[in-house]
Amino acid sequence: MSASLSGTIDRVTFHNPENGYVVLRVEVKGLRMPVTVVGQTPRANAGEFVEAVGTWVDDPDFGKQFKADTIRVLPPSTVEGIEKYLGSGLIKGIGPTYARKIVEVFGARTLDVIDESPTYLKEIKGIGSRRIQQIRESWRRQKAVRDIMVFLQSHGVGTGHAFRIWRTYGDRALEVVKANPYTLAAEVWGIGFPTADQLALKLGFAPDAQPRAQAVVRHLLGEKSGEGHVAFPEAALLHDCVQATGIAEPILREAAAALVQAGEIIRETALTPEPWLYQREMHAAEVQIAIRLQELACGEHPLPAFDLDKALTWVEGKIGLALAHNQREAIRQACTAKVLVITGGPGVGKTTLVRGILEIFAVKELRCALAAPTGRAAKRLSESTGREAKTIHRLLEYNHGGPKRNANNPLDVDLLIIDETSMVDVPLMQRLTSALPAKTCLILVGDADQLPSVGPGSVLADVIASKAVPVVRLTEIFRQAQQSGIVRAAYRVHDGEMPETTPAGALGDFYIIEAETPAAILDRVLTLVRERIPSRFKLDPFRDVQVLAPMNRGDLGVRNLNLRLQAVLNAPDAQESPEVTRFGWSFRLGDKVLQTRNDYQKEVFNGDVGRISKIDVDEQEMTVEFDGRAVTYEFDDLDELSLAYALTVHKSQGSEYPAVVIPLHTQHYLLLQRNVLYTALTRGRKLVVLVGNRKAIQMAISRADVARRYSALCARLGA
Repeated sequence: MSASLSGTIDRVTFHNPENGYVVLRVEVKGLRMPVTVVGQTPRANAGEFVEAVGTWVDDPDFGKQFKADTIRVLPPSTVEGIEKYLGSGLIKGIGPTYARKIVEVFGARTLDVIDESPTYLKEIKGIGSRRIQQIRESWRRQKAVRDIMVFLQSHGVGTGHAFRIWRTYGDRALEVVKANPYTLAAEVWGIGFPTADQLALKLGFAPDAQPRAQAVVRHLLGEKSGEGHVAFPEAALLHDCVQATGIAEPILREAAAALVQAGEIIRETALTPEPWLYQREMHAAEVQIAIRLQELACGEHPLPAFDLDKALTWVEGKIGLALAHNQREAIRQACTAKVLVITGGPGVGKTTLVRGILEIFAVKELRCALAAPTGRAAKRLSESTGREAKTIHRLLEYNHGGPKRNANNPLDVDLLIIDETSMVDVPLMQRLTSALPAKTCLILVGDADQLPSVGPGSVLADVIASKAVPVVRLTEIFRQAQQSGIVRAAYRVHDGEMPETTPAGALGDFYIIEAETPAAILDRVLTLVRERIPSRFKLDPFRDVQVLAPMNRGDLGVRNLNLRLQAVLNAPDAQESPEVTRFGWSFRLGDKVLQTRNDYQKEVFNGDVGRISKIDVDEQEMTVEFDGRAVTYEFDDLDELSLAYALTVHKSQGSEYPAVVIPLHTQHYLLLQRNVLYTALTRGRKLVVLVGNRKAIQMAISRADVARRYSALCARLGA
């Protein structure tokens, strides 16, 4: 039987802005304790008045609660409600302390004062002109964002990105949204075609309208880029567009032709077996990489003539190691070829080789630079060579306007060595090669058997396959590496064989712990990270242990693993330290977090991992430490972050961890592939533990078919 309930929101326990789902604690007049209300609303803040219609239910996990069919949220009307509302962190510049002071002076008129005459706030001690301006802007923004949220929710669309819509369009936001929602998919990060399409159809756009047809072509071409493709066959793309929208193929073909005519997408036919479609920027990047690598390879080598045999003997003395035959050959190639690829698996001496090459260039007083795609990889490269290494983004001096180093302001280096090149995608490679002067030697180092880059393309594999530049393959595994169970396991997987676990009771660095069900695997992973690895190997569960899983979804997917690991490693403390819930995640002090997109303004990049060092509810800001550098996020920007106790194997590329735990089950079927498992194993330095059933491990080992990525880079280099 339907019932009604009204009261003041004491606390917002959970709010998912994508679908409006909320869990509220509501103070109801006449009841001694707050009651739990669950339902949907685009917004809710502590202190607001709520009216709900629904039914009382007994939840088996959470007890008695009010399940609301409709929730209506109204501004607070009582002094207590206003103080709680302002103290919730809703308005930047007003926290609990200032909320109490303001309400003590203005009482029930407080919200009217902030809305109409905020200058009166100067009567409050500690509130000056700067804070008043901050409060004024935050209040105006909240009102504008709230209007967008209500509009979106009224049309059945999630409200999680309302702030980004407002920040992109300002006061024109609602006007733009109503006029052509498809612009949101193209111009507002995080809003894809499905969301924009849902809104457009609700607003009356015709299902076969050209704006819709062009938008889905744009969207799916972008989706293919997100899957690793630089381009995609036109016929297959249009087929997918038909499946996604039901629009007839002739209309979609007309839409694609219009986008080609406008120069927004490129139709390639010369180098491809059938017409391929490219995003304009992707096509330009692929063409420029081929041109620059060919130009670099043809230039004059910066090293003067010298006796290579004597140099090799001298290098062995400098680094204190005898070089293997193929290492000596690689150094010869580096001293004569302008562009060189060095590839090989773990333990084959890639680092030793890099040190030897650097010694020769340095003694000839040539300028050398080292870089890698991620901060962890750059740090490891620096430690292994004893020379400064930077991320590629830092090397190119990225800021919010893009790279400062480019064709017009090139790097002043004679030798550039890029490590972990397998994870460099086409856009980054284009920017890197554009910033190199013709004199520079470029050496690309990486393991071609690892997963390709998260971003579009397979740059390292394509360069090797093109045979346009010399390639040195290191195959000899050195004695020290042969003693590592991790290295042996990696090569057995590489060769399609089941790895051998360390015998029970023995102390080793590679283990297989068998468990059959997802629940049993999850339980063992949690126990390993929280108790067994710290106890037996003296490793810190935050700093030293990383869980890697093949995919995001499922009981053993990265999302659920993160929630469970956070619960056992960083549960809320008794002192109720600050916590912020945004975009489906609850962030706490000390949490490991992952940056999920390139943010050039903050100078943090997709794949960077940090720790939360500060949460400021008053200022609505959270600070994350990335390798000792503090980066501040507004709460509304937290969709750039996710928890990082567990990562996908793809996201772990370029990084090494003291200990890696890898859950595997047949529910990971789509991504149970040899190169996924091989990449995961090679991320561990001191310890790797596989947790799962042998069927899943064997399945991964036996599936060596690497999904094709559509790119014409190999053909362009070979042309």
